[in-house]
Amino acid sequence: MLTRKVHVCNFIVLNLLLCSFALAQEGPGLGVPATPEQVAGWDISIDPEGENLPAGSGTVAQGEAIYDAQCFACHGQNGEGATNDRLAGGHGSLATANATKTVGSYWPYATTVFDYVRRAMPFSQPGTLSNDEVYALTAYLLNINGIVDETTVLNAETLPLIEMPNRDGFFWSAEVR
Repeated sequence: MLTRKVHVCNFIVLNLLLCSFALAQEGPGLGVPATPEQVAGWDISIDPEGENLPAGSGTVAQGEAIYDAQCFACHGQNGEGATNDRLAGGHGSLATANATKTVGSYWPYATTVFDYVRRAMPFSQPGTLSNDEVYALTAYLLNINGIVDETTVLNAETLPLIEMPNRDGFFWSAEVR
């Protein structure tokens, strides 16, 4: 019985080795290589200085309406938290035992708030918001955190100019840049 088990194990190991050798030679045969145009369509990263911000604009009032329709169920009234993370408040809490990481207390750059919202929200349909909607939501999130006033209009020119409260809480290593 033991000999039979050893033969079965040897057979399985041999087949795995042969399969991995075959895959290494020809590749897994899955999909097709992405074209440069396809890669460019997914290359939507926004850096801290705002490079690659798209055209569009949004106001705090527009953002509040979008928030109420798209974000309220998960993030609660005024970003105070619900089933998902809190988005507002937490100012001055990072150095305490009860740190609350929110847009206003933790994020170092307003441009990366835009980037995250555009990629990942709403949770049920990420990437479906228009650029105008993302600018508006970002304006609203910054407003409920006391960073911008109600008259703020965000766009590719104004968003990178916003100084976040925790901007100095992060630093870039010379190797990263």
